[in-house]
Amino acid sequence: MISLPFASALAAAILSTSFISGIFGMAGGMILMGILLFMMPLAAAMVLHGLTQMASNAWRAWLWRSHIMWPIAAQYAAGALVAAAVFALVQLTPSKAVALIILGLTPCVGMLLPRRFAPDIKRRGQGFGCGLICTMLQLLAGVSGPLLDVFFVRSNLDRRQMVATKASIQVLGHFLKVAYFGPLLLMGTADGVAPAAVVLAIALAICGTQLSRGVLDAISDAQFRTWSRGVIAAVAAVYLIQGVFLLVSERGTAAAIAAPSVAVSVAGPERVR
Repeated sequence: MISLPFASALAAAILSTSFISGIFGMAGGMILMGILLFMMPLAAAMVLHGLTQMASNAWRAWLWRSHIMWPIAAQYAAGALVAAAVFALVQLTPSKAVALIILGLTPCVGMLLPRRFAPDIKRRGQGFGCGLICTMLQLLAGVSGPLLDVFFVRSNLDRRQMVATKASIQVLGHFLKVAYFGPLLLMGTADGVAPAAVVLAIALAICGTQLSRGVLDAISDAQFRTWSRGVIAAVAAVYLIQGVFLLVSERGTAAAIAAPSVAVSVAGPERVR
């Protein structure tokens, strides 16, 4: 059973972030991930975030299904499955701080590159590469939105094609995340997610996505691209700040742990003399 304050905070977070994602096809998931990590343990947050974003993206893909670019989705899926297989076999565990810093820097580099060098999801092979890299980051940091958006924002897809195609491929990405972290909950190695929270999250994710449709219809492709670039820059900055702060905190903690042992090793010989 979930408490009323928790349910209220969860409802507000999911409704607002799903609305944002429904317009731009991005940003909302990153904001929600941060909120959920504040409210619950890592594995539970990853699973609830994955289920919520699966529902939100699946509904968004259904609303704009006639605009999905299926060849791009298929290439992305192939890359995503390869990345998931690598993680399952090798069990990569790089620093989350480093992953966040990479997520923050990569969109900036992608946006500043000349068009002929910039990522473009429509170019041959880039759909597969996007799926490979984004899924790896999805399993490391929980989200990969800023990097995914770099592959789309400079393509010549219109706003509906971008939102619809990104929604279709993110359903798979979030499913893989749930499959990766779900066993931790089933094995009892992490706090579980209340069924009521899951039902509430999915229902509100669909509502927020539905409410955003009118806004996406109202804006132009030019407005969409301009606002998208601003959102990408803002989200990338948040990731970069988060990553640097986490890296500094980890090093500070490591130094604090090492300090007593150093003191003992120095003081020991003094006592012997």
